[in-house]
Amino acid sequence: MTSLSLPRVLHPRKTSLEIERELFEKSQQQALQKAINSNEVPVKQKHVRSAIIGTFHTQGARTFWAIVTKLPAMEDQIVAWKLCHVVHKILREGHPLCLVDSQRHVKDLDEIGKLWSHLNDGYGRMIRLYASLLMTKLEFHKRNPRFPGHLGVTPEELESIAGNDINNYFEMSVEMFDYLDNILDLQAAVFGSLNMARSNSMTNTGQCRLSPLVPCIQDASKLYDYCVKILFRLHYALPPDTLTGHRDRFMKIFRILKEFYNNTTNLQYFKDLISIPSLPNSPPNFLIQSEFRTYVTQEVVVPQEPEEEPPAEGNLIDTTESDHAESSSTISQTVYEQILSEKEFLKNQCEKLSLEINGLVRQHRNDLKMLESKIKTLETELVTKDHELIQEKKDKEDLMTQAFAAVQSKGSEQKAKDEKFQKLKDFYYKLRDEHIQKLREKAEIEKRLRASDIKLEQIETEKKALIVEINELSERVNRAEEQMQQTTISQIEELEELRKDKELFNMETEILKKSINDHCRERDDYRAELTLALQEKNELKLKTEELTDKLSTTDVQISGLKKEKDILLEDVLSKSVNGSMEVIRHAVMEMDNPAFVTLTCSPDYLMGLKKDCVASLESSKALPRDDIAQIIVTSNEISNKLSMFILYGGATCNTSHDISFSDKMSEYCKGLGEITLSLLECLKKRENTNEKVSEALSKLEEISSCAESISSSSTAENKENLADMLENEMIEMDRTIEEAAKRIQEMLEKSRADDSGIKLEVNSRILDSCTTLMQAVRVLVQKSRSLQAEIVLQGKGTSKAKEFYKRNHQWTDGFISAAKAVATAAKFILTAADKVVTMNGKFELLMVAAQETAASTAQLVVASRVKADKKSSNLQQLTAASKNVSTAVGTVVAIAEGCRQLVDEAEDLDTSNLTLHQAKKLEMEAQVKVLELEKELEEERLHLASLRRRHYQLAGEG
Repeated sequence: MTSLSLPRVLHPRKTSLEIERELFEKSQQQALQKAINSNEVPVKQKHVRSAIIGTFHTQGARTFWAIVTKLPAMEDQIVAWKLCHVVHKILREGHPLCLVDSQRHVKDLDEIGKLWSHLNDGYGRMIRLYASLLMTKLEFHKRNPRFPGHLGVTPEELESIAGNDINNYFEMSVEMFDYLDNILDLQAAVFGSLNMARSNSMTNTGQCRLSPLVPCIQDASKLYDYCVKILFRLHYALPPDTLTGHRDRFMKIFRILKEFYNNTTNLQYFKDLISIPSLPNSPPNFLIQSEFRTYVTQEVVVPQEPEEEPPAEGNLIDTTESDHAESSSTISQTVYEQILSEKEFLKNQCEKLSLEINGLVRQHRNDLKMLESKIKTLETELVTKDHELIQEKKDKEDLMTQAFAAVQSKGSEQKAKDEKFQKLKDFYYKLRDEHIQKLREKAEIEKRLRASDIKLEQIETEKKALIVEINELSERVNRAEEQMQQTTISQIEELEELRKDKELFNMETEILKKSINDHCRERDDYRAELTLALQEKNELKLKTEELTDKLSTTDVQISGLKKEKDILLEDVLSKSVNGSMEVIRHAVMEMDNPAFVTLTCSPDYLMGLKKDCVASLESSKALPRDDIAQIIVTSNEISNKLSMFILYGGATCNTSHDISFSDKMSEYCKGLGEITLSLLECLKKRENTNEKVSEALSKLEEISSCAESISSSSTAENKENLADMLENEMIEMDRTIEEAAKRIQEMLEKSRADDSGIKLEVNSRILDSCTTLMQAVRVLVQKSRSLQAEIVLQGKGTSKAKEFYKRNHQWTDGFISAAKAVATAAKFILTAADKVVTMNGKFELLMVAAQETAASTAQLVVASRVKADKKSSNLQQLTAASKNVSTAVGTVVAIAEGCRQLVDEAEDLDTSNLTLHQAKKLEMEAQVKVLELEKELEEERLHLASLRRRHYQLAGEG
C-alpha cells in the first residue's frame, strides 16, 4: 500500500485553476504563433483578437511578452515586422495595464530595430522605424499616463490632462508632433518599398507591408485633431511670433499627412478595412480664432469584421500549418497577381487622365464665363463712353458759339466785355477740367481693355501739351486784359490775339476730334479681339470632345502596346543569344585556322581564366526565367569569357611538344564550345541549364588538367642542374667572403702605417668592426653549409644529392638566391669600407651596407631552417651565428654613427672671427647647399625605389 501511495505524494494532482491556466497559455501561444510567423502575408485579425482578449483575461501583458520574446524576431525579418504590428495592436486595444507592462520591454524593441537597421533592403529600415514608433508611443504614454492606448479622449478630458496650463499645452504639442513625425516616416518607408510588379496592394506581399498602416492612421487622426485644438488655444494665449516654429512644423505635417491619406484612399486594399477622412485643401489659420468655430473633428471609422463561421463537426485536424499552405499557394499565383497589379495600374492611369480632362473642361468653362461677363461689362462701358463723347462734342460746339459771340461783342462796353471774357474763361477752365477727367476715365478704360503702353504714353503726352497750351492761352488772356484797360489800340490788338487764340482753339478741337476717332477705332479693335475669344471658346469645346474620344481608345492602345512589348522583348532575347552563340562558333572556327598554329599561351595564364568562366556558368543556374535583361547579360558574359578560354586553350596546345596530346586538348576545347552552344540555346528557350552547366564545368576541369600537365613538363627540364648551380653559388659565396675579409685586413694595416690622429682612430674603429662582421658572416656560412649537408644526408626519402635538389627545386632556388645575396652584400660592405677609409664615401653608405648584410644573412638562415630538423644541433649553432651577425651589424652601425659625429665635431666652423658680411655670405651659401642636398635626397629616394623594383624583378626571375 505504501508503494502505491508514494507517487501520489510525490506528484500531487493539478487543480482546475492550474489546468485552466495551462490551457489558456497554450491557446495564447498558438494564436500568437499563427499571427507572428515567417510567411509574407498580412496578420490575421482573429489571432490578434485572441491575444487582445487574453490581455483582459490576465489583466495585463506579462503573458503576451513572455510568449513573444521567445519568437525568432532576431532571426527572421518577417517575424520582426509582424511582431511590431501585433505589439501596436495590443498597446491600442489591449488592457490598459499593457502600456505599463510593455515599458519593461523597450530595450527589446530597441535591439530588434538596431539589428535589422543594418539590412539595406527588404524590411530592415521599416522594422527600425516601426520599433522607434513603438518606443515613442510608450514614452508618450509614460509622460501622459491619462491618455489611453487608443488616444481617444473628450475635449474636457484633454483640458483636464493639460491642467489648463499653457506650458503643459506647449510641451504636449511638441510630443504629439514627434509622434506624428514617426508615423509619417514609417508610412513613407512602407510606400517607398512597394513596386507595381511584386508587392502592390493586391498581393500578399504588399498587404503584409501595408496592414500596419491601419493603426497608424487611427493614431494619426487623433493626434492631428488634438494638435489643431491645442494650437488654437496656444495662439489665443501667446503672441504669434512665439509660435512660428509650431506653425511651420504643423504645416509640414499637414502636407505630408494629406498625401498619406490620399495614397491610402486610392488603394483598393484599404477601402474595406478603414474609412479615412479627407483633410481640407488648406490648413487652418491659427491667427484667426473664428476659424476654430468652423473646425469639425473627423473620425476614422473601422468597419466591424464579420464573424467567421464555426468549424464543422468533423474538422478536428490541427491547422497550425495552414499559413504554410497559403504561402505555397501564393507562389503558384504569382502570374495572376502580376496581371492584377498591371490591371490596377492601368485603371489608376485612366482615372488620373479622366480627372485631368474634367479639370481642364471645368477650367475652360470658368474662363469662358469670366470672358463673357467681362465682354458685357466692356460693352456697357463703351456705350456709356460714347454718350459722354457725344455730350462733350455738344459742349464744345456751345463753347465755340460762345467764343464767337464773345469776339463779336468786344466792341461793346468794357464792363460787359470783362464779364463775358470772365464767363468764357471760367467755362473754358470747366471744360478743361472735364476734359482732363474724361481723359483719366479714358485711361482707366484703356487699362481694363489691356491697351498698349505706347498709346497710353502718347495720350499722356498730348494731355500735357494741351495743358501747356491752355496755360499759355491764359497768360495771353491776362496780358490782353491789361492792354484793354490802358488804350483802345491795345483792345484792338487784343481782339487780334483772341482771333489767333480762336484759331488755336479750333486746331485743338480738331486734335480732340482726331483722338476721339482713334479711340473709336480702338474700340472696334477690342470688339474684334472679343470675337477671336469666342472663336477660341469654340475651339476649346472641340478639343474637349477630342480628348473624350482619345480616352475611349486608351484601353485598346494599352493592350496593343503590351503585346508589342512582349514581341519586341522576345525578339531582342533571340537576337542577343544568337549573337553570343556566333561568338562561340567563331572561337571554335578560329582554332582550325592555319595561322592560329603560331599563337602560344602559358598554362598559368590559361588557369587564371578558369575562375571567371566557372563564376559565369554558376550564375546561369539561379537565373530567373522571366528576367530577359539578366538572361541577355548572362549569355553575353558566358560567350565572351568562354570564347576567350577556348582560344587561349588552343594557343596553350601549341606549346606542347606531344602532337597527340595537343590534338586531344584541342578536341576538349572544341567540345567545350559545343556544350556552351547547347547552354546558350537553353537560355534562349528559358529552359533548365543545370545539366549543361555541369557538363561545361567537367570539360573545364579536363582542359585545366591538360594545362597543368604541360606546365609541369616545361618546368622539369630546369631541375636537372640545380645541384651544380647550388654548389657553384656556395663556393662563390665562400670565396667572396674570404677575399672581403683579406682586403679589409690589408686596409687596416695600411691605415695604421699611413694615418694618424682622428683619421687613424676612425679608420681603425671602422675596419675593426668590419673585420668582426666578416668573421661572423664567415662562421654563419660555415654553419649553414654544415646544416645543408645534414639536410641532404637525411635525404627526406632520397639517397642522392641531385635527386634531393631536383625534388625540392623550389627550396633549392631559394637557397641559391640567398647565397647570391650574401656574396653581393660582402662585396658591398668591402666597397663601402674602402670609400669611407679613403675619405671618398660617407658613413651612411657603410650603415646601409651593414644592414644589407644582415638582411642577406637572414635570408640564408630562413632558407636553411625550412628543411632542417627542429632539434638539430647544427640548426641551433646556425641560429647562434645569426645572432652574432646581428650583433656585429649593430656594432658597425653604432661605430659609423659615432665616427661621423667625431668627424663633424672636428670640422665645426669657427665663427668667432667672422664679420657681418662674411657671416651673411656663409649663411646664404649654407642655404644653397641645403636646397641642393634636399633636391639630391629626393632624387636618390626615387633612384632607390627604382633599384628596389628592379631587384625584386630580378629576384623573381631568378
